[in-house]
Amino acid sequence: MNIYFKSYKISLAIGFFFIGFSISALAQEERTRLMHIGLIYPISSNGLNAAEFTNKLSLHAIGGVSKNETGVAISGVTTIIKENAKGVQISGVANVIGDSADGVQVAGFMNLIRHNAKGLPVAGFLNLSESAGAAQVAGFSNITRESVKGVQVSGFLNKAKDVNTQISGFMNIAKNVKGVQIAGLINIADSSDYTIALLNFVKNGEKSVGIIVDETATTIASFRSGGRVLYGIVGVGYNFKSDNNSLYGFETGLGAHILVAEKFRVNAELANLMLSDFKSGDYLKHTLRILPAFKFADRLEVFAGPSINYVDYSKGKGEDLTSHYLWKKKSEKDFKGLYLGFNVGVQYIF
Repeated sequence: MNIYFKSYKISLAIGFFFIGFSISALAQEERTRLMHIGLIYPISSNGLNAAEFTNKLSLHAIGGVSKNETGVAISGVTTIIKENAKGVQISGVANVIGDSADGVQVAGFMNLIRHNAKGLPVAGFLNLSESAGAAQVAGFSNITRESVKGVQVSGFLNKAKDVNTQISGFMNIAKNVKGVQIAGLINIADSSDYTIALLNFVKNGEKSVGIIVDETATTIASFRSGGRVLYGIVGVGYNFKSDNNSLYGFETGLGAHILVAEKFRVNAELANLMLSDFKSGDYLKHTLRILPAFKFADRLEVFAGPSINYVDYSKGKGEDLTSHYLWKKKSEKDFKGLYLGFNVGVQYIF
């Protein structure tokens, strides 16, 4: 992730190079303006000395430059603030802030904040800062070098050192997570108890590989990974009961460890299973299973327990797997049913 911070430093350097290139001398005393209006630096009401002024309202058709902003700053392309920003900054492409920001920053592409983003930076692509406050929202990525007191929300990637909550479409990376990590695929952390993703790599968490078999003789080799409480499930397997088709299985899910004693616990899992012969028709099973588990030796755990299952299949796919239903509905195109089942398995924990 160092490449993000190298890009961050380069972007800041470029922004402030143009400021320095355009301004021959900066006044030492504080200079304030109620309003700053312009086209692009230095074509504005503050002229060549724009970087000396603190403004309460700034409006620029293309881009504006200032020392501080304390109210509202709006630019069609880019807003560059040498020191601190308070209030609201809105830019079509980027907000570049040399020190800290307290308020709301909205940018079509990115917010570059050198130190602390105390308020709410919202970017179409990227937020970069040293630390952050209540929230960061980005279409692609949020990157902070230190802590985030609140939540990071992005379409692809979140990265922080210490954070409360991370939500991303693909991956989260952190050291210490106080709240929840939710990702479309991967969570990575040193400490994170509540991880929601298919793959979770938590230093103080738990990972396991194992075999689980259900009432239909579907056997899945699975990988479970997560924090001390929540974990993700991903597995592949085969059904050994169907006489009419060779059914291959793919399973995903979410589980929770409920500790009862040192070597005994209950694993509650929500799982989704798809069986397919890669021809026409589908077989989907959604399962809630309660699995009392006993650990023997140091790393081996056996488990078994009941389940409640909702199946939805078409073109007779898997119709010979179960015959006893609590509820069922059949049509010309598909079949839906609810029934009780069971699971047994063993896993190696590492």
